[in-house]
Amino acid sequence: MLPRIVVFCLLFITTILLSAGLPAGLAPQSRAASDDSLAIVVNRSNPVENLSFNELRKIFLGEQTHWSNGRRITVVMLEPGKTERQAVLAQIYKMGEKDFNNYFLHGMFTGEIHAAPKALPTSTEVRKFVLNVPGAIGYVKAPEVDDSVKVVRVESRLPSEKDYMLRLHARPVR
Repeated sequence: MLPRIVVFCLLFITTILLSAGLPAGLAPQSRAASDDSLAIVVNRSNPVENLSFNELRKIFLGEQTHWSNGRRITVVMLEPGKTERQAVLAQIYKMGEKDFNNYFLHGMFTGEIHAAPKALPTSTEVRKFVLNVPGAIGYVKAPEVDDSVKVVRVESRLPSEKDYMLRLHARPVR
């Protein structure tokens, strides 16, 4: 009797997991691979599909201020203390929180940077902001992506793909 119950439970759980589906922008090949990935998201009207790592870094550093369509870029991040933010600071900015703050304070004081990234408390608020601001770019955990935003490829890879670079648990960045 026990083995039948175990088999039934496994089938039931598998059915639930398969029916759950995947968020938009994530390839079906490997959801497990995307679980610790950070998806770079933009407004659905943004024409960008792919960014090189260097382009992404320039955008987040405020060195690139406009999209190819002329729209001003608005970077949105999670508030300090969030794991996702720490990963972005380490992997994209290549600095800690203190250096990040100093970089933007100095840049805004000297006029080299026009605006620091906007900080929001939750991934839900990041998605809502990106939905409502056509030039916005931000990041969320890949499993938290929904149809309200568009996932941008980084170095031609989606978060679910094998060699995707941005993860909560950092791997060496090229």
